[in-house]
Amino acid sequence: MSQPTPAGPAGSEDSLQKPPGARTLRAFYQVLINTAVANVTTSYLWFALTFWVYLETQSVLATAIIGGSYMLLVAVFGVVFGVIVDHMKKKAVMLLSSIVTTVAYLLAGAIFLVFPESTLLDWTGPWFWVFAGVILIGGVVENLRNIALSTTVTLLVPADRRENANGLVGAVQGIAFMVTSVFSGLSIGLLGMGWTVAIAIAATGVALIHLLFVPIPERGVAHVEGQAPQGFGFRGVIPAVMAVPGLLALILFATFNNLVGGVFMALMDPYGLTLFSVEVWGIVLGVTSFGFIIGGALVAKFGLGKNPVRTLLLVNVGVALLGMTFAIREWWWLYALGILIFMSLMPIAEAAEQTIVQRVVPFEKQGRVFGFAASVESAAAPVSAFIIGPIAQFWLIPYMESPEGQERFGWLLGEGEARGIALAFVGASLLLLLVVLLAFFSKPYRELSDAYAAAPPSLHTDGAESDGPETDGDEAVEKGTDAATAASDEHAVPGSTVSAQIPADDVRSWRG
Repeated sequence: MSQPTPAGPAGSEDSLQKPPGARTLRAFYQVLINTAVANVTTSYLWFALTFWVYLETQSVLATAIIGGSYMLLVAVFGVVFGVIVDHMKKKAVMLLSSIVTTVAYLLAGAIFLVFPESTLLDWTGPWFWVFAGVILIGGVVENLRNIALSTTVTLLVPADRRENANGLVGAVQGIAFMVTSVFSGLSIGLLGMGWTVAIAIAATGVALIHLLFVPIPERGVAHVEGQAPQGFGFRGVIPAVMAVPGLLALILFATFNNLVGGVFMALMDPYGLTLFSVEVWGIVLGVTSFGFIIGGALVAKFGLGKNPVRTLLLVNVGVALLGMTFAIREWWWLYALGILIFMSLMPIAEAAEQTIVQRVVPFEKQGRVFGFAASVESAAAPVSAFIIGPIAQFWLIPYMESPEGQERFGWLLGEGEARGIALAFVGASLLLLLVVLLAFFSKPYRELSDAYAAAPPSLHTDGAESDGPETDGDEAVEKGTDAATAASDEHAVPGSTVSAQIPADDVRSWRG
């Protein structure tokens, strides 16, 4: 096993990357904007597909299967995506994601042109699932880019600003959600699915071309144990997670959280489309998605507190209480207000989890840890989505429409068309609340909190080997970066090195 070369001062050639500073921070903003464009496109088409399917088929089961399939594929490919991110330069990963998504959407457009819309809307026939599946693949591959984005926060953002950067990620995703929510509903209501697919193809192409000119300064690829990657196996994923006390418990908790979240994923759109027309529902989602911006901005401004683990659990308490109340009456304003608050909490929870991983896991292992977390956490949602779809369709909704259901739960849920969906929301949220309260008193909660407090502010790979001279313009490093780097040098990752597999000449400097 090769020994790491001691890290030199900030700006030496013995580091994988110049210490994150002003130049790399500008590069991060460029990456963030490009990712926002890509996320807008995939969300736009995915939302439109869900709206289109439910409006044309009136089947909760069909939308549940589509949503569950998406989360199932995210779970299946999460670890693979994470290992790919660790084994490739981050820009190459993002380009790969954009190319696959573009090809998938072009194929979806071809299918729509070849087959009549009535054939594609027959959800009992094969071409409905081929069409939906191709769009689904384009959306799933976008998660490869999102995992890469999480690692670029560590690569490009100074340690003392990472939780704020994670808040900006949440805010940008909120803007993307707001835009797509509005335009997906309007697009399906006014233009139809065909033009919606065409718009998605054009926007994906724009994002791909723009990405070619986005710089991600990265000299080489960080590897563990001084060896270049051999294939894309899963070796090292579990040890990387188990090395941090309490981290596996955090992932399992988030997994359970997604188990409950699968209920909301499967039923939120059908409930909303019961209260609103598709055009108005899209606008409601767009307006309420300001919550993403609010939550992300709060994190960017104030951070996550001294203990992001505690913050994460408190957010989930809020989500549980919200889920038990926002549908207890069939009032449109109550549902809209609940969604606004729910969306405000989501960026805080996401930023907390990412900040924890970015601090306690070495950079060269973060891709696989983020991928493993995405895989395991996402595996829960399709399970509950596949289960709750048939239960809601064939039991809860008919039960709450019956005199017996109204007599038993009418005092709690009132009257209306979607009281069965409301009952599902309340039951799932109550279960989540009980688990969160138990987590507060658990040993893994204390262990992970202690591990976060004890970790240095920055964990990066030392002992780089350079193939060429560094790029210019790195002198503009923000105050405090040298001190943070010096502190992290005392905690060099043992037994690691860097293989600069691509010449350093390929690293582009961003010019303002």
